[in-house]
Amino acid sequence: MAERVFPSTKPTTNGTTAPAAAAPGGGNSAFPATKAQMYNATRPAYRPPPRKRSRRSSCCSCCLWTTIAVVIIVFLAAVAAAIFYVLYRPQRPTFSLSSFQISQFNLTSSSQLTSKFNLTIEARNPNKKLVFFYEPISVSVFADGVDVGDGSIPAFEQSTKNTTALTTIIGFTGQTMDSTAISVVNSDLKNKNSLPLKIQIDTKIQAKIGKMKTKKIGIRIVCDGIKATVPTGKTATTAATASAKCTVDLRIKIWKWTF
Repeated sequence: MAERVFPSTKPTTNGTTAPAAAAPGGGNSAFPATKAQMYNATRPAYRPPPRKRSRRSSCCSCCLWTTIAVVIIVFLAAVAAAIFYVLYRPQRPTFSLSSFQISQFNLTSSSQLTSKFNLTIEARNPNKKLVFFYEPISVSVFADGVDVGDGSIPAFEQSTKNTTALTTIIGFTGQTMDSTAISVVNSDLKNKNSLPLKIQIDTKIQAKIGKMKTKKIGIRIVCDGIKATVPTGKTATTAATASAKCTVDLRIKIWKWTF
């Protein structure tokens, strides 16, 4: 059976072939227009909106960088301290009680104390490159916790590898005592025939290294283990200082607290 052929063009009356009709959208009838041609080709493609960083993520990042900065600062400070120690080998000053005498110690019935103490304390600077500057020094003598004499020592400068003898006279003249203090002192005098004494020294010290000076730091020196007999006449008595030991504590003050 013969196949039927359908012509793609219609014959015209004058024998010529008519051009093929254009397809809608500018395409050819044999090749239809694409979807991009069928729809608006100039329409922009869809893009999702950018995501905003959460506050939690920003806070974590800030904490991380802060921690790293603190670690770096601590590390650099430790390195600087190690270098400083290797170069200068800083040591705190040492103190010892050289002599201690009681010239007068009278406790009257009217609760008044008159006392006089002569003492010499040696301050030693063991450093080769550090110079110490001492502010005025306050000195107090305690008998079993009761203050029985106060005095002071002028400010001074102590050079490297130096030992300075600090001699002073301290005491009270007609100092009124409360009943508790009188009871403690009288009990020691009657039962022990001697007074257990302690010397407390408070001052501030500043160190100089080359041309650089440190900040002033408070220090407290306590000399304990002193036994003294009260004189009965005008002759002063010498206290036993063989067992006396002097300790040095730094008095570092942070805001309202002193350590």
